[in-house]
Amino acid sequence: MTDGNETTRHVRTNQGYLMVLRQGDDVFARLVELARNESLPSASVAGIGFAHATFGFWDAQARQFTPRAFRNVEIGSLVGSLAWKDGLPSPHLHAVACDDTFAAYGGHLLSLEVSTGSMELTLVVHPHRLERVTDECTGANILHLP
Repeated sequence: MTDGNETTRHVRTNQGYLMVLRQGDDVFARLVELARNESLPSASVAGIGFAHATFGFWDAQARQFTPRAFRNVEIGSLVGSLAWKDGLPSPHLHAVACDDTFAAYGGHLLSLEVSTGSMELTLVVHPHRLERVTDECTGANILHLP
């Protein structure tokens, strides 16, 4: 995969893919693009890097996320999964990030853009196509196992 500058963003590994994203890259969009282009059935995702992150805390009563944005943070740990919902790739990511005072923030990621430096993501591909379904009790998207 390349951008306008012909910079490679991912390579195949024995278990999946290694992605190295650059400043300005939308992490969710790049994961969706990889899943579509490579027909990934599902994957586990892990990563680190520098970002502008919007976290969301799930309000079960309102059935929506309460967002909070942080600029120029370092993602010390990113974990998640890549599955499908309504025929489209659906990344589900959580992370812990810290700012320049070393204060840490974390939770469900609503958006993630690479800031300075880069972001490294490892995807371990799974053989089954996994789907997300909406849980009727909570309204949340839940990973459905085959």
